[in-house]
Amino acid sequence: MRGDATASTDSEASASSSWSPLARLEVATLAFLPRSDGTEAEGFVQLEPTLILDGGPELGLNLGAPVRLRAWDGANRVRREDWDSLSDWGQWVRGLKLGSDATPVGVWLGALEDYSLLSAHLVRRYSNRTNPDYHPAGGFLTGTAGPLYTEAFASDVLGARLMGAEVALDVGRVVFGAGHPRGRYTFAVSAMRDWGRAGGSAPSVTLAHLDGTAVVLRRPGLEAHLLAGWGGRPGIGGAWGAVLGAGADAVAPTWDVSLRLELRRQHGGFRQGFFGPDYELARFQPVGSEGVPLASSRFPNGYSLQTEARVGWDAVGYRGLQRHLMLSLSVESFSWGRLDGDGRVAVQLLERSLELAVKGLGVGMGQAGARYLGAAEARWRIMEGKLYAVATGGTLLFPEGDGTLRPGVFASVGLGVDNAR
Repeated sequence: MRGDATASTDSEASASSSWSPLARLEVATLAFLPRSDGTEAEGFVQLEPTLILDGGPELGLNLGAPVRLRAWDGANRVRREDWDSLSDWGQWVRGLKLGSDATPVGVWLGALEDYSLLSAHLVRRYSNRTNPDYHPAGGFLTGTAGPLYTEAFASDVLGARLMGAEVALDVGRVVFGAGHPRGRYTFAVSAMRDWGRAGGSAPSVTLAHLDGTAVVLRRPGLEAHLLAGWGGRPGIGGAWGAVLGAGADAVAPTWDVSLRLELRRQHGGFRQGFFGPDYELARFQPVGSEGVPLASSRFPNGYSLQTEARVGWDAVGYRGLQRHLMLSLSVESFSWGRLDGDGRVAVQLLERSLELAVKGLGVGMGQAGARYLGAAEARWRIMEGKLYAVATGGTLLFPEGDGTLRPGVFASVGLGVDNAR
């Protein structure tokens, strides 16, 4: 399945045994620093226990959450914003995996980062943790029945938020029989609705999309396809969009590459990738000067060119989550002068003892009120890998009660210990 319940950013738990346990405790200082409103900085001691049980490719569990205790003001109180809603308690489940894409039914629950729903024309590179005060557990369910493949998705399994599904029909197997190569020609329909009843109040919104895909080249280690689609906002006249594109996937023993290029048309407030990496902030306040939530914002009519690349490489040909290099980048350029981009890169050095990761997001670049977010993390294993040092830092945007976003920065340094090596 896409996603792995046993994974954290530095998980080395072996998948070779039937049950591989990993226990970890991380202790760090953490500071939230305001950038513009002059309020006093907040300091915390962060305790982060983790328990991972790896049962192989079709079973796994990852439990743990950061507990932040105030380091000053005369009291060690737990940070209220981390636990003030039912959805926040979902953060204890970082990953629960039952089944896989190779089984008739599969389930995955946990934190979502860079999640896309099948064709990815509604939900694309979405993260349910962009709001630093909202920590839900999301999930998706996959199912296969004959020529049908379905994926249902929820951004918050404990709250009425973003929900939907995509159903894909293998047209080739319907027309030419079960012996036809799987996935050569597909037709899909998807629909998503944000109920807006968790993670802060925001207007509800519904989108739907139709997609067709044809594989035009299939060779060992290489596949290329063409795609076309049309979508809209049910109940809102004139809100529609169309897309034409191509993609390719290449796989070798030590690397894999995925590329995608799309030409898009947006009209009447609809856009592809509506539920994207910035959505948990844009649902309160999108980029621009309108000052209204994204569901009520009028996205300009026009065209865009969207490109996406994903690269994974490992010197020893390891096909798991841990690789010497992982790169993901997406850029969308609009005909009316706007540019959106997000990306992340992670590298492992010094026999995997040192891990460096950087991610960034830029929305509305070239326009007034452009939004930027970034973060970096370094982990260095010492004492034969049992102990590691960690340092993180970056920028944040905190949604306020009036729908505005308060900018801030965070920084953290600490130590962790586990039985990974």
